[in-house]
Amino acid sequence: MDLTGRTMVVTGAGRGTGRALALRAGRLGARLLVGARGLDAARRTAEEITADSGAPAEGLACDLSDPASVRGFAAEVAARTDRVDVLVNNGARYLPGADLLDGDDEAIADTIASGATGTVLVTRHLLPLLRASAAADVVNLVSAVAEPRNHRSASHPAFYAAKAAQAGFADVLSARLRPEGIRVISLYPPDFDDADPLAPAWDTASRTAEDRLTAQSVTDCVLFAIGQPRDCFIRSFQFEQL
Repeated sequence: MDLTGRTMVVTGAGRGTGRALALRAGRLGARLLVGARGLDAARRTAEEITADSGAPAEGLACDLSDPASVRGFAAEVAARTDRVDVLVNNGARYLPGADLLDGDDEAIADTIASGATGTVLVTRHLLPLLRASAAADVVNLVSAVAEPRNHRSASHPAFYAAKAAQAGFADVLSARLRPEGIRVISLYPPDFDDADPLAPAWDTASRTAEDRLTAQSVTDCVLFAIGQPRDCFIRSFQFEQL
């Protein structure tokens, strides 16, 4: 697919899936504005994108658990572009621990704030720029833990709560923005291999149904969805569990 001329914003792009998606989008011609909690991490990813593909990219600080930081991030984006064609809500803190007593209050609050409140506020503050696009997409990296009665993950109940809130937000936003032609696409992957997937060529031919889902497959789904004709509204990707 060709993303030439499209401006993409990716949160949580300092590492893992967000970074991988941003690099792949750069190779397809997109202009990238990438956010990470730490400014240095965001700038490193932006520099990697430009070195890798020559695509224009800038790294911006965005602490999703801090409303003031989210507002600042959105203002920085607005100062650099008159529209956002693709917003990828990828950033969210993961919290391990199956017992509710695992983790302290601050970690629990941060997990829920970054995954739930952060997604709402980033989308809210970038909505005018999304509306300025002729073909806008909002992509949410949710999680299979948001599916009803999915108890397979060993993540903390606070992570379950954050992702359930994110899913509810995405669901209603999809219905309410469709009349404007804005697509809201959510992915519900199970726990997957989020190790750095940016080897020069990922090995896809050798994977089987017995293999764990990879970050490459997740980013493939994102790129597939945003590449569809504008009459195609794919609301969600659900994945079969191992």
